[in-house]
Amino acid sequence: MDFGDILAQWDSQQKKKSEHKKGIQKSNKKANAPTQEEKDEIALKKSYEQQMEIENRRHINPMELWLNRYGTVDKDKIADDAEENQKFHDINYLRKMKCEATIDLHQLTREEAWQRLNGFVSECVRRGLRKIMIIHGKGIHSNGSDPVLGPMVRTFIEQDKRLGISGHPDRNNGGNGATWVIIKN
Repeated sequence: MDFGDILAQWDSQQKKKSEHKKGIQKSNKKANAPTQEEKDEIALKKSYEQQMEIENRRHINPMELWLNRYGTVDKDKIADDAEENQKFHDINYLRKMKCEATIDLHQLTREEAWQRLNGFVSECVRRGLRKIMIIHGKGIHSNGSDPVLGPMVRTFIEQDKRLGISGHPDRNNGGNGATWVIIKN
């Protein structure tokens, strides 16, 4: 048998199959689509799972239900937070607390100092710092008789709602030429 005979035989088989298929009605169903029985079985399984879920919700542990509804309170954390906040109202603690950041405003004009101070405070708030030091000088080199930066810093602190208690450090750390400020939470 040569290759031509094999092709002829294959063609005759294909013709018989196509004639046989013409007599049979074709289904519009996709090859892998589930049958109606399979669909019913899947629906039954889903409904069973849903029923089990509903049943499980009904039989929840009463303690778990209460906790889900009302939550829990960490009394230790509340006490620690209250103690920490109380420290920040004690002026002696605030004076002794180390400054976490410092800015030096020497040689700046009033407008430049205001802008730099605003940016500095914004950055400190973003970083979560609590106490900062602003070095403004005593005004010895100011033109005229009155210092420029000291009163400007005081005004800035009074107007900025992010800032709280302030004061001057001891003489060794700047005295009246510097101001420490507590940043509010």
